[in-house]
Amino acid sequence: MAAEEAAEASLARLSPGREDDAEENPEGGGGGGGDTAALNGVVVSGKVKSNNLDVKVPESELETEEKGTEEESTRESESNVLDVTPDYPREKHISIQRHLADLEKLADLKEDAKKHCPLCPEERFKASYSHKLHRHLQNLHWKVSVEFQGYRMCICHLPCHPVKPNFVGDQTSSKMGAHYHCIICSATITRRTDMIGHINRHVNKGETESRFTTVPAPKSSNQVLKELATDVQVLPNYSTPQKTDSYFNPKMKLNRQLIFCALAVLAEERKPIECLDAFGATGIMGLQWAKHLRTSVKVTINDCNENSVTMIQENCLLNKMKVKLNTKEEDNDEAMGDGEETSDTIEVTKMDANVIMHLRSFDFIHLDPFGTSVNYLDSAFRNVRNLGIVSLTSTDISSLYAKAQHVALRHYGCNIVRTEYYKELAARIVIAAVTRAAARCNKGIEVLLAVALEHFVLVVVRVLRGPSPADDSAKKIRYLIHCQWCEERIFQKEGNMVEENPYQQLPCDCHGSMPGKTAVVLGPLWSGALFNTGFLRRMLFEAHQYGLDEAQPLLKTLVCEAECTTLKHFSTHSPYEENKQEECGVYIKTPNTSAESYLVPGKRKREEVIRNAAKRQKCETSAEHPAFYYNIHRHSIKGMNMPKLNKFLSYLSEAGYRVSRTHFDPMGVRTNAPLAQFKTILMKYSAPTYAAGQAEGPVHLPEDVQPGEQVQAAADGKAEDAEFLEDDKSGVAASVFTKDSPAHCAAD
Repeated sequence: MAAEEAAEASLARLSPGREDDAEENPEGGGGGGGDTAALNGVVVSGKVKSNNLDVKVPESELETEEKGTEEESTRESESNVLDVTPDYPREKHISIQRHLADLEKLADLKEDAKKHCPLCPEERFKASYSHKLHRHLQNLHWKVSVEFQGYRMCICHLPCHPVKPNFVGDQTSSKMGAHYHCIICSATITRRTDMIGHINRHVNKGETESRFTTVPAPKSSNQVLKELATDVQVLPNYSTPQKTDSYFNPKMKLNRQLIFCALAVLAEERKPIECLDAFGATGIMGLQWAKHLRTSVKVTINDCNENSVTMIQENCLLNKMKVKLNTKEEDNDEAMGDGEETSDTIEVTKMDANVIMHLRSFDFIHLDPFGTSVNYLDSAFRNVRNLGIVSLTSTDISSLYAKAQHVALRHYGCNIVRTEYYKELAARIVIAAVTRAAARCNKGIEVLLAVALEHFVLVVVRVLRGPSPADDSAKKIRYLIHCQWCEERIFQKEGNMVEENPYQQLPCDCHGSMPGKTAVVLGPLWSGALFNTGFLRRMLFEAHQYGLDEAQPLLKTLVCEAECTTLKHFSTHSPYEENKQEECGVYIKTPNTSAESYLVPGKRKREEVIRNAAKRQKCETSAEHPAFYYNIHRHSIKGMNMPKLNKFLSYLSEAGYRVSRTHFDPMGVRTNAPLAQFKTILMKYSAPTYAAGQAEGPVHLPEDVQPGEQVQAAADGKAEDAEFLEDDKSGVAASVFTKDSPAHCAAD
């Protein structure tokens, strides 16, 4: 504007009569044309072309105009973003390139001579050979770039975004600030995060086409991924939730397969069922449900983000599914596709997850928010149907795995510490929160599956409606007493009476032999079973039917862990009987195994099923898998070589204990053996590492200590250990055992 005003003033001084003509003819062609030429004039070799007339302008005035233009541009560039008004195409900046090779071509790296960096001034980066310049371009410009539609906006250090001078004493220092050039509007922005936000604002406004002539608009920047015969489009940076609206994590494939198997089992019990994916993102999970289970399910995919809803619609059409769009809380639906609603129709809603679960009832609900899911539990259990299933995935592992204990206290109301069984502790924390939320809605739960892996904690529960199941479930929430010396643990006894010495409940006597307080109280936690064997076997069958190879090994481990056995007997035949029962138009296949047979309609039959389930649970209490597990490395003996894990499991089984491996820890052992007997058997079959002249083999116990004897308390175990030390003839073994007795091992 300053340059245009200066040019207009110079023209006015050179031709004063033209101003009068403009005043006389404000709408005429001559005056108007001169005005337009003055505003849009182009300076060429010291002349201003105006109204087809060449008007000579002195060089001094041109220099004055250029200085004014530079001052004005300097004032405008002091802000982070420059407003761009013209719509005509321009050439892109050299910092915007498609490939690193294009950036290297600007520096002519093929020659052996020293070259300057094309994006840095000489005083910042001196001329260097090709190998050093290549590292400089790759590490300082290309790696910190911002990607958009196949182009990289590299960081630029050239003097196109000057910084205000800094006055340090009597010296004035001015430097050129690092900045980015926007590919859409050519704005200069200093910070990378601001640049990403600036590009996102352009995308939200629909401004995705570049105004540069050399930047062709690509057809599509979305990448198509395939999982379980389902195609989904994902946005750039799809695996980073902070940088994309539609988050897709390929590492959660196992989680999606387990949820699919659980839904497939429920679909065999009754059909059709209404299922909800409350946090759709790309819609991959709901699309898998609808594509493979077909008429057995009616899928609803929900997300509160508009971009995610658009992506879900595109993915439905990509998989040849019809879309029924519902974006409001009222029943205003829009059908996308050909004609009426069919079995291949997926309902897509744009609501808050709490709102849609308050408004509608579902048979199957899956919650997978970013972080904790406790904010959505009350809504999930409000309208879920009786004998339905609620599954939730918690990814806030920093708090659940005792890395951020204050966050676990804030979200779950639970006190925890880091233990050897911290993953199972995390699963029991989540189930306790689920139980309390269900009890507030007069509903009880039956835990079908609890999995805690590296990236997530998955819990699948069945809902039992009624105050009696709610009371029974609430009674299973207890506190845990944990010894920090020997890792012994036990749930507190039922009842409200205050005990004089809670340490008496622990099997160990670390409190008596160690100074100070040795135990902590953790919880409240779920104290019931974590697995349902019949449900897991049916999940394994469904995984085999649909070819879910990644889920099958884990499900086999879970079946053995639920039964607490090392014997693996798995059948690929259907666990359902051939006959079907029809009640009120609902077909139910009755399981042939010990799994539950849930009947949906009828109040009396439903109450009978619940009573039978409660009786069966009381009868199978003795067969329930033991709580928690022991890590064999944590209880190893210093200076001794442990036996192989599978051999150690057989030794425990031969001693008369129930034993199995656990998916929570690859070196964990789930057993009902006391910790003292666990250490005794581990000691017996461990060989000294420094026994050079001795033959390799297990350390033999005397005849009065048999491996099948069960130690009821830690004190009795320690008394037997003392007798063993007196009768032992081997000095090496005696010294090792004395050093690693339970008290000293706990102190270590």
